[in-house]
Amino acid sequence: MTTTLSRRQLIKGLITGASAVAAPWVHTAGKPKVRVLGTHVTLQETIRQQAMQDLNIDLVFEPRGSAAVLQKASMHPEAFDLYEQWSNSLGVLWRSGAIQGIDKRRIHYWDELNDLSKTGKLSADANLGAGDAPYRILHIQPNGELGIEHTDTLSFLPYVHNVDSFGYNTEFIAPGIPYQTESWGWLLEPRYRGQVGIVNAPAIGLFDLALAAQAQGLFEVDDIGNMNRTELNRLFDILFAYKRDGHFSGFWTSVPESVDFMASGRVVIESMFSPAVASLNSRNIPVIYAAPKEGYRGWHGVMCLSSNTTGRIKDAAYDYMNWWLSGWPGAFIARQGYYISNPQRSRQYLSKAEWDYWYQGLPAATALPGTDGAIAVKAGEVRTGGSYVRRFSNVAVWNTVMPTYDYSLQKWYEFISS
Repeated sequence: MTTTLSRRQLIKGLITGASAVAAPWVHTAGKPKVRVLGTHVTLQETIRQQAMQDLNIDLVFEPRGSAAVLQKASMHPEAFDLYEQWSNSLGVLWRSGAIQGIDKRRIHYWDELNDLSKTGKLSADANLGAGDAPYRILHIQPNGELGIEHTDTLSFLPYVHNVDSFGYNTEFIAPGIPYQTESWGWLLEPRYRGQVGIVNAPAIGLFDLALAAQAQGLFEVDDIGNMNRTELNRLFDILFAYKRDGHFSGFWTSVPESVDFMASGRVVIESMFSPAVASLNSRNIPVIYAAPKEGYRGWHGVMCLSSNTTGRIKDAAYDYMNWWLSGWPGAFIARQGYYISNPQRSRQYLSKAEWDYWYQGLPAATALPGTDGAIAVKAGEVRTGGSYVRRFSNVAVWNTVMPTYDYSLQKWYEFISS
């Protein structure tokens, strides 16, 4: 991937970001308008309305599919003020000059953030996971690179995160046992031919299928988070054969589309994100979110500041970032299965039953609502995969942009269009 910023430019941007003075922004004529580019995962109308009410700002949300979001952000930093997606975006955005450093001293709750994004682990025996673990790319180093040494300048604000796997409809597939029989290999089971959906995102869906091919014994790789061209060629030879055989029903680009795939009966098993499972369950469609024995694909949400954002809008953007860590937003997204980086602040906005179910992995003491108010969890149910700590102790690989990203991108689009 071509680097478009010189080291001098990177260091200049670092110094500029680090020298910003933390001070509350002052209203002048009209409300500041902050444009947020991201996905349907967090760019929800309820969140927008609550933030505007709490902060007295205007928010413009532009949700897109993950690949389209990254493409627009990397090419047009003038088109957004804040970017919300996943940590695998960072390499592309930083090298393209689309984002600027975030002054850690302006993040009010920094000291409350847990160790997942700071050191990579919530427990001593947790698996760090292959690929772009967020702690590896959180801090901007004095030389302008992204790295693990802590500095006062961040590449992103750590906030929402989760582990992903696949969902399957128990009307057609018998429930498996978490961490024992549920397997990524199910995505390539011949018996589900023509009824399998995959997320159309080359830094995400690629790993779902690589994990599936490994689980089926079709593919071996030394480091799944850093596959070379030869390994990618071997993987795609396998996937092209499955595609020619009609194994895949489709490739979805947004959470609503993945819900439609399953609700319509088009698929019985597919790559899924947690909100889609919650939505389907609230409609009484019995979908289980698997806890694969091989480990999850982890992701960490990133909120990034456009390199073009300055002045009063930049101050309002900081207010919005701090708002996300203030308690209510973390509780809201917990009800769609997501975690926040400082969960204790959100705990007061959750009932004991909600906290016990979503974070502790305990049976739901009562029926629990999703973000839309409809019942998403029935009394007595236990969250698949267990507690927050247990789930993040079993990460196989993180959403990742590998050094061979350009080549993997080419192969991916050949695959889905073949």
